[in-house]
Amino acid sequence: MGMRTSWAGLACALPLVLWAPPALAQTDAQKAAFAAIDPLFESFMEERHAPGLVYGVVVDGKLAYVRSLGVQDTKTNAPVNRDTVFRIASMSKNFTALAALKLRDEGKLSLDAPAETIIPELKGLKYPTTDSPKITVRDLLNHVGGFVTDDPWGDRQLPMSEAEFSRFTAAGVPFSRAPGMAFEYSNYGYALAGRVVTNVSGANYADYIEGAFLKPLGMASTGYDLAKAPAGRLAVGYRWEDGRWVEEPALGPGAFGAMGGLMTSASDYARYMAWELAAWPPRDGAEDGILKRSSVREIVRGQNFAGVVTRADRSNPDDCDRARTYGMGTIAFADCVLGPHFTHSGGLPGYGSNVLMLPERGVGVFAFSNLTYAPVSVTVRAATVSLVKSGAFPVRTTPVSPALQSMAATVQRIFASGDVLSARDALAMNMLLDRDAARRNADIAALKGKLGACRAADPIVADNAMSTVLSFPCDKGVLQARVILAPTAKPSMQTLEFRIAP
Repeated sequence: MGMRTSWAGLACALPLVLWAPPALAQTDAQKAAFAAIDPLFESFMEERHAPGLVYGVVVDGKLAYVRSLGVQDTKTNAPVNRDTVFRIASMSKNFTALAALKLRDEGKLSLDAPAETIIPELKGLKYPTTDSPKITVRDLLNHVGGFVTDDPWGDRQLPMSEAEFSRFTAAGVPFSRAPGMAFEYSNYGYALAGRVVTNVSGANYADYIEGAFLKPLGMASTGYDLAKAPAGRLAVGYRWEDGRWVEEPALGPGAFGAMGGLMTSASDYARYMAWELAAWPPRDGAEDGILKRSSVREIVRGQNFAGVVTRADRSNPDDCDRARTYGMGTIAFADCVLGPHFTHSGGLPGYGSNVLMLPERGVGVFAFSNLTYAPVSVTVRAATVSLVKSGAFPVRTTPVSPALQSMAATVQRIFASGDVLSARDALAMNMLLDRDAARRNADIAALKGKLGACRAADPIVADNAMSTVLSFPCDKGVLQARVILAPTAKPSMQTLEFRIAP
């Protein structure tokens, strides 16, 4: 039986060519929207005692707004700027996942291969039950390998050498549950994913990611070794303790860097965000040679261990529950305010960061701080909500398919004539079986009596090539027509429902 949907559910400057709408000067509304998010980050700085912070907004392929606050080093009082380098912690996981997808696309890696076929040290792993499936590469990328959530233990493993990691893995690790049973965030699992990249590519994961992504994207200040940070531009990490800032020890580089060792600047990271957002929408045209757009979009494909983040204030009509699922190195969300979006936080001793991207709008917001586990994700989301509610960054329009364009005229003709049989060839075979012509015509007559004559449809808005809700201005109101095309070679309607617009 087919699923029926209720009407209620309807309601850069880069060294490569990226897709983006034509570049436009910032509107006054956009400038005002950017200014409105400043107090949010200023309050974060004050309330959390963060030494320094940089935040920015990427729009349609460029860093449209960036601002820095505070200092990158309390000893020198050097101010934070867009080129200050911060550790972004677990936001590094996205790069590890993309590296695995690139190796997959090159035919060198199967995501569904048992991980032990690539990492020999896993062959002696003792599984929790006799019917446990072997952990796959995909399990590692999706955090469903059955390993225990290991924040903050995993953060302190960043300096672990590759040799130590091999010995640690070969010695065996305990399971939290059988693999494939639930989402459970595992830094160790992503360190294993890094080892997969290393073993398959023949180069250390950090070197592979640098060559495959960082260099092509022009991210010259980004890498995994703090000792190689550009001189005078590293944000020193601090914790706030007993009313003062205490410097945290630098960690890494090492095998666990694949889960959280990347350092970058606002200028560099904006290049990466612009590139990733450019994978939307699906379209014709040449690829950039770094990674297929379809593979980039794959990172937000959740693995169905979905959860719900309940709204904090049930009395706030603008708040709503959020659906959440983990893809590959990123968390996919959907809610009534932001729509589909994806995000990831990063936290380490000395650092806290977050990124949130809105692929349907071509917009992304990020923030980096040099404060231990700074919970900047709350502020990034609040800033993104503010930008969306400003109305200055609308959802990108989808080109309307020729089939829907032609069907709009057909629907108007049916309503004007009062007879669905006036366009019999446009009706799929189920239409008159679901509701016969006499009853459909009676429905139309009743609506015409209330609305009077109707004119051509308003410009069509659709998010796919096969369905839409048409709006026709009439003498006494607005007629809406819900249209779903059938999967037939010649365009035909499987659904046509009329109603008066609320």
